[in-house]
Amino acid sequence: MNKMTPEQFLVDLQAHAATFAKAVATNEGEWIIKGFIDIYQRIYTISVDTKIVSKVLELLLFPMFVKFSKDRALKLELCPQQNFYPDLSFTHPPSGQRFAVDIKSTYRENPEEANGMTLGAFTGYFRERESKKNTLYPYNQYAGHFVLGVLYSKCDDVADERKQFTLDELAQIPSVIKDFQFFAQPKYRIASWRPGSGNTKNIGSVTKVAQLINGMGPFAALGEQVYDDYWMYYLTRDMAEALKVKRPYTNLKEYLEYKKRGIETLTAHEKDIVKMAEQEKPVKEEEPD
Repeated sequence: MNKMTPEQFLVDLQAHAATFAKAVATNEGEWIIKGFIDIYQRIYTISVDTKIVSKVLELLLFPMFVKFSKDRALKLELCPQQNFYPDLSFTHPPSGQRFAVDIKSTYRENPEEANGMTLGAFTGYFRERESKKNTLYPYNQYAGHFVLGVLYSKCDDVADERKQFTLDELAQIPSVIKDFQFFAQPKYRIASWRPGSGNTKNIGSVTKVAQLINGMGPFAALGEQVYDDYWMYYLTRDMAEALKVKRPYTNLKEYLEYKKRGIETLTAHEKDIVKMAEQEKPVKEEEPD
């Protein structure tokens, strides 16, 4: 294959993601990870803490992504440091096309709602798209930005975290999570218009399970350009206070009003504006010292 499009990459990623559940769960749907073991073969049960669960899930999935890249002749690179973007970079050598994949996981609150995910920063590399700060490659060098999502449910019956187990007792240790569902979607299609939590500078995801699985968030219909524009100019309360300005918008309704402001007047005078631009003499910019 001489060229790989973002659409083709997504189809391949979704097909591969459909096989992940069997690799991380028992036939009964419970997580195959029971805890951590030391050199004396003592087992310490794993916590249901979301950060620990997310990290262990990443470690389980990495070998599967290696297979995914080999099967499709893609070059796979992991993020070089913690908090770098993205988790995985795939490059198609013949075309040079590059794709970013972040692994995100969250638990179900109920069958229809999930707790939600943070989808990465809307400052830094997201706005300075030619910068390499905190990203393996500049944001604009990726042809597509995707999320490999993991939904799971917490188990009711979990072991006492203070208790140790032996290898002989392995089968008695209950799993802390179960019922995995994997999905892959372009990041913008599952993004919300709200930050991840509180005053954070991270993009939040939608929380309805059907929207996550099917990529039907508010920006799915609006498109990636609107998603980019919305989040590139979004200000949290703290950001606005630091700049001593009023927040231009805090949701999509206010964003629409903000974008419409003055557009009718500009449109009515479009011909005059074009004419003035044509008549205007170019101004030579001063060279910096």
